Amino acid sequence: MAVTEQRLSTLVLVIGTGGAGLRAAIELAEAGVDVLAVGKRPREDAHTSLAAGGINAALATMDPGDSWQQHAADTLKESYLLGDPRTAEIVTRGAALGIDDLERYGMAFAREEDGRISQRFFGAHTFRRTAFAGDYTGLEIQRTLIRRTDQLDIPVLDGVYITRILTHEGAVFGAYGFGLTDGTRYLIHADAVILAAGGHTRVWRRTSSRRDENTGDSFRLAVEAGARLRDPELVQFHPSGIIEPENAAGTLVSEAARGEGGILRNALGERYMSRYDPERMELSTRDRVALASYTEIKEGRGTGKGGVWLDVSHLPRQTVMRRLPRVYQTLLDLQMLDITRDPIEVAPTAHYSMGGVWVRPEDHSTDVRGLYAIGEASSGLHGANRLGGNSLIELLVYGRITGQAAAHSESLTAHPRSAKAVAEARAEVDGLLAADGPENVRALQRAVRDTMTAHAGVVRDEEGLRTGLAELAAIEKRMEDIGVHPDIAGFQDLAHAFDLKSAALSARATLEAALERRETRGCHNRSDHPDTDPALQVNLVWSPTTGITRESVPPVPGDIASLMEEVSTDGKLAE
Repeated sequence: MAVTEQRLSTLVLVIGTGGAGLRAAIELAEAGVDVLAVGKRPREDAHTSLAAGGINAALATMDPGDSWQQHAADTLKESYLLGDPRTAEIVTRGAALGIDDLERYGMAFAREEDGRISQRFFGAHTFRRTAFAGDYTGLEIQRTLIRRTDQLDIPVLDGVYITRILTHEGAVFGAYGFGLTDGTRYLIHADAVILAAGGHTRVWRRTSSRRDENTGDSFRLAVEAGARLRDPELVQFHPSGIIEPENAAGTLVSEAARGEGGILRNALGERYMSRYDPERMELSTRDRVALASYTEIKEGRGTGKGGVWLDVSHLPRQTVMRRLPRVYQTLLDLQMLDITRDPIEVAPTAHYSMGGVWVRPEDHSTDVRGLYAIGEASSGLHGANRLGGNSLIELLVYGRITGQAAAHSESLTAHPRSAKAVAEARAEVDGLLAADGPENVRALQRAVRDTMTAHAGVVRDEEGLRTGLAELAAIEKRMEDIGVHPDIAGFQDLAHAFDLKSAALSARATLEAALERRETRGCHNRSDHPDTDPALQVNLVWSPTTGITRESVPPVPGDIASLMEEVSTDGKLAE
């Protein structure tokens, strides 16, 4: 069968069409720079669209005392001192401009009667600084960015799976991929590449990500190009993912359910948060509630299906319908469950990669010349605990900054390419298409998820992590004998084979870094090392060639450090 190969050329290639990728593409197009955005999923259904709660900026529309410095202080404190202070300053200083950009593109924020943008409390924020649009903020941001890309006539290719970033002598010169529908190959030449293809939470069995997103693509593409990962072990587990049906396991029940007065109970009917955070109870922070629920399940007080009960049935029906419409509709659609009458069975679910590709704070450039990473693909801001609402503002701020940085590739006088690198990318796809071994790709993906869920979940220990690495080595060995079988429906099976490669690499980085971090800090709970170790107030940087190295975190500037107080959570939704 003849292979069709399309050759495209652009100044800047953006991989990923969620909020981060589109914002970078818009910045480039507004500057008159040639840009192409590609994504494996439909842009209207990007992961960004699932973000419900809101977007943070110290606008001080509700609380005049707020400032970017206080926002930075809250962010760094909740990062358990692993967040990069320079990154925090850049994001919090640039946040108001990010909101202005969205307004300029026509985003409809919720507003007070006098026209001010409304802002609400999220957990661990000193002031009300979370702007929102109902309980579908991310969806509205994504729609707004899509509208702007259409106005600017930015070429966006959906359904294109990028398999490799092309490099020559430590610099990028494009990327290679294929169309998910018909297998058409794409050879895309570019002087700069912005990687915005998400994180790696899909390598756990229960996750708030859909099946074909956050599969670790960004991590594999960056590492194979010569970049490194930072803090891959720091993964945020959301306390409330549904358990059934199997194909939707991990789908989020918004924390608004707890914010509105939802109660958590174990199988014995006990309101167990009184054991873990008697003051804040269900309004405790995300990492604490997830750990509490995990502990109840692990110690045998969970439900028959391995969960706990989240109950809002005691609230007035009108409250549920008005304040939790998406939660109500989701459970009705997926389980025919009426949450105004019955409790919801939930368990912790892998939710957000706080680590990611190693980048410089100034422009999110990587170790590879011309390669940048933004959004959940990158690292630096969140440390060991992400504040709710910070990821949406981060992708706007760095989408703009990185777009500006990548635009400078216009000034290159020459850009060498490598026929050998292109040939290797072609051969990789050809080799997988010819693979006819007995091992099933989907079964191996499930094996990786089972291993990560069993040994690198909410709580970890030395023995479990070493067992996980041994299991992963066996899976990697089996991956040598996979069979790949595209059919009349498309080339999804080939995509799954690359997803499996990404999952295995991401899992190895996570397990090795989790083994090295012999302490408990934020989202990372080591039952054999229950205390925080001041010597491990470092970022762990991983690559397959050098293993793990420790990188010191720069000191927090004095004016921000002085604002890092304990924050009251009274009346606030936990993240």
